[in-house]
Amino acid sequence: MIKFIIIIIFLFFSSCTLNKVQKHHGVQFLEKKNKLLIVNESNKNDIIKLLGMPSTKSKFDNDVWIYIEREVTRGKLLNLGKNILVKNDILIIELDNKGIILTKKFSNIENMEQINFSDNTTQSDRKKADFIYSFLSSLRQKINDPLGKRKK
Repeated sequence: MIKFIIIIIFLFFSSCTLNKVQKHHGVQFLEKKNKLLIVNESNKNDIIKLLGMPSTKSKFDNDVWIYIEREVTRGKLLNLGKNILVKNDILIIELDNKGIILTKKFSNIENMEQINFSDNTTQSDRKKADFIYSFLSSLRQKINDPLGKRKK
């Protein structure tokens, strides 16, 4: 019986690890790959070969491609295991109409710009909002209980 308990305890502790669990999102090693891209020389094909397809594309006067790298890990036991942001890198590449890099901007967690949001709110027409809310609520109720026989 004691050997069985020792085996169970051994199996329990052998599955524990001291390495931190890190969750990656986006392009890994974005800072190193950013240095390989050259302004006015590299083109779309070079970018796609090195970084893959962008996380986000926007089109105004020129194409703007945005690449993101994010790394999160678990906190210590004192923080109750909350997620801690380890890495938050963003690369913004602006391309001309021929597909060549015009500008590139790299931001990491240390030099990220602080964005101040306005506290002002826009007042909406309550009658429209009330009508839409009541319409969608009744629709949801009919979907959840089509025969009207469910107890409340």
